[in-house]
Amino acid sequence: MRMAIAAYLRDCGYAVIEADNPAEARQLLEAGTQADVAFIDLEATGQIDGFELAHWVRKARPDLKVLLTSGVRRAAQTAGDLCEEGPHLAKPYTHRDLEAQIRRLLAR
Repeated sequence: MRMAIAAYLRDCGYAVIEADNPAEARQLLEAGTQADVAFIDLEATGQIDGFELAHWVRKARPDLKVLLTSGVRRAAQTAGDLCEEGPHLAKPYTHRDLEAQIRRLLAR
């Protein structure tokens, strides 16, 4: 799914950086990788999970807009609390819904 979404966003003209898991995403961001939006799956697991990554991004990279997704209703609701601006996208979503949400975030 990640690769299909990344390919679609690239076709829309976005530069996309992919990470296999939240820990890898954090390493990329700690290394100074340039990004405008972090699209984080709250259900992602590994050394750290999606929630931990989102909290870290909010503290360490406050300039970075965060878009959260989850298929678990409770996690999607918590996403609104995690991001004071409330950007979250409940699964299932279409590629177009995702691109529209990213466009809205970048327009802010």
